[in-house]
Amino acid sequence: MNFTTNYDEILVLIERVNPTDYAQSRNYINGAVSRLSPYISRGVISTKYVFTKLLNRGFMPNQIEKFIQELAWRDYWQQVWIVKKDEINKDLKHSQFPVTNRKVPLNVINAKLGISAIDKSILELYDTGYMHNHARMYTASIICNMAYSHWLMPAKWLYYYLLDADWASNALSWQWVAGANANKKYVANQENINKYCNSKDAKTFLDVDYSAFSFPTLDAPEWNSEHFKTPEILLECASPEFLTKLPKSANLEINHALPSYIYNWYNLDPKWAENEPANRILLLEPSIFNKYPISEKSVQFMLDLSQNIPGIKIYTGEFSELVDDYNLKNCHYKEHPLNSNYKGTEHPRDWMFETSGYYGSFFKFWNRAKKELNH
Repeated sequence: MNFTTNYDEILVLIERVNPTDYAQSRNYINGAVSRLSPYISRGVISTKYVFTKLLNRGFMPNQIEKFIQELAWRDYWQQVWIVKKDEINKDLKHSQFPVTNRKVPLNVINAKLGISAIDKSILELYDTGYMHNHARMYTASIICNMAYSHWLMPAKWLYYYLLDADWASNALSWQWVAGANANKKYVANQENINKYCNSKDAKTFLDVDYSAFSFPTLDAPEWNSEHFKTPEILLECASPEFLTKLPKSANLEINHALPSYIYNWYNLDPKWAENEPANRILLLEPSIFNKYPISEKSVQFMLDLSQNIPGIKIYTGEFSELVDDYNLKNCHYKEHPLNSNYKGTEHPRDWMFETSGYYGSFFKFWNRAKKELNH
């Protein structure tokens, strides 16, 4: 599977989305998912843009509510990040328990779990930068709730390879699976995986009844015979290194009579103020990629997508260095939690709903947003 980086072809993908088929089959590994997430995460298109296109095709909101809801999850996670900031890098609601390590099981990294659908999904991740959402949940559950790894390092491992890497969605979803951002853990057994992944595995460490998934708690931390023990295949863990190889900056030709529009890993929108004469600069801040590293494939994906922006120039360095090096006076940028160090004119993002702020659960957010939808 390859993801196009041509803007016109991306628009064709939007027109081909079938939200009805999506609602019926999205949980299956070969279901009718949209595969638009890399373009939404990179800011090439917005959730609102996709939603509007579907309405323009004649779909009524009540017909495609499940698809709209999945788009809303992305906006919800971003709203949490805006309010909570770096708090999302810690256990948000509950301390994950039990935790025996802060690494990643080696057989996960090497795709040698003996669970064919998961091993295949991990290899696909390395090859294409994509993993089906259900496979992400299965993988996170194995790591957090069976190997008892704290969620943060594994979340960075997955984020590193995903073309649709969105730190809010990624980190908070891992916490949801691990029980740090939810009131219970998410688990799945082999029967569930076989059902949704069209596999026929048997006698794996997950080939158990759901009653086997009993865990110690903070109130009762002692292990007993009823508690799920880490399978031997998950015991050996490692701390993978995540390095981002950014391109070197070339000398930029800046027209100081024009404003400078700043793009980044989360904003590659070719339609942003497209009729405004401006310097257009893709800013690659090493501090951001040191904190949230991405793979070489992801870097190339970003660079290729940026070519949809006429006249784009690439600068590797911090925002303050860019301003100082080129004496920039009139900078414009889109709002994002990672842009708090930017100075200039901040533009709002294109949200699907006016509903904003922190909601303790998605469904509290959704119930408020749905009132807008009904109007």
